[in-house]
Amino acid sequence: MFACLSLTFVPFQASAEGTPEPIAAVDPKPAESAEIKALELRLTEINAMDKKEMKATEKKELRKEVKSIKSNLRELGGGVYLSGAAVILIIILLVVLL
Repeated sequence: MFACLSLTFVPFQASAEGTPEPIAAVDPKPAESAEIKALELRLTEINAMDKKEMKATEKKELRKEVKSIKSNLRELGGGVYLSGAAVILIIILLVVLL
């Protein structure tokens, strides 16, 4: 059932010959891609730091920076995110309705 449903949601674009072709994925702009890579690099740098000898204020600043970087990544990444509960609810609704 899942395979059948997943195949119905594949976007297709009609070509001149009449055979459907899948729509190509939209690539992010090069500037956005470079910014995403820079933000991810900064996150890995922060995770690699030795935080044992830092003061509490420095740790707090790092936590704020990590939160802001993660929110920026979510904004740049786009996409739709579904929680596990939402997926289970959708599956239950599909089973009940079908």
